Amino acid sequence: MAYYLSQLNPAPSIIAYSLSFIVLLIGSITDLKTREVPDWLNYGLIMAGVGLNLLFSAIYSASGFIINSIIGLAIFFGIAYLMFHTGQWGGGDSKILMGLGAMIGLDVSFRNPQLLFDFFINSLLIGAAYGLLWSLFLLLKNKERFLSEFNKELSKKGMVLAKKLLLAAVLLSFAVLFFIKPYYLRIMILAVSFLAVSTFYLFAFAKAIERACMHKEVEPAKLTEGDWIVNDIFVGKQYICGPKDLGIEKKQIKKLVELYKHGKIKKVLIKEGIPFVPSFLIAFIVTFVFGNFIMGFV
Repeated sequence: MAYYLSQLNPAPSIIAYSLSFIVLLIGSITDLKTREVPDWLNYGLIMAGVGLNLLFSAIYSASGFIINSIIGLAIFFGIAYLMFHTGQWGGGDSKILMGLGAMIGLDVSFRNPQLLFDFFINSLLIGAAYGLLWSLFLLLKNKERFLSEFNKELSKKGMVLAKKLLLAAVLLSFAVLFFIKPYYLRIMILAVSFLAVSTFYLFAFAKAIERACMHKEVEPAKLTEGDWIVNDIFVGKQYICGPKDLGIEKKQIKKLVELYKHGKIKKVLIKEGIPFVPSFLIAFIVTFVFGNFIMGFV
């Protein structure tokens, strides 16, 4: 932790890091239990981050605190927006990252060690490993359903055609190897072939995991704001909600509850995402202990 502390004013960093850790801990517990991170926690972190850094700027007569806070919030807002709208993170994951940006701040001059930058790099690596392990856990827990969905995915017309084309391309690549002498070109062709095959089956794996382990039918009254709806819901020709909404809104939930009460719709199929906040907590702790993984190897 001392590596990331200012030698002149360590107190603000200690306060910011401690509050960030507490929020990540609470967020991890709620995310694992309910698949949600309460808005009061996320927005509280954002407002506390900006407010505290504004206070630090006033106390120490140093505008850098609030400037770094605003820069951190702005940059992580952009990252969170991109990750949310590409379906990688849920709303809670995105908001808590924005809160960390505001609380810890980012000095774009990079004159001093940057905890926020190192944390983000580590969170990408740890998040990938965490997501894979969580998917394997879901697979083992729902093995029979997964195998059924995996076979269905591979049996789709588009997937069957893609598999035939992929097989033809791989066989052609192997045939080309007999006419190529440079070993590095052979290695490159084998690597590309392996990557193409693994990507094909990883795509089918991800789709099967999603349908077998992450889809759940719930009554509209049990929906919460931000839930991901799997299929478009229409009543007559009126569109109510669907996957393009990137998370259901309160007014849509209210409408669904009314329609359900009148027997016009049944249960709603939602997608439960992987609780990613615990991976942020792990990355936060690991960053203090080991620093930036990539820079450590360089």
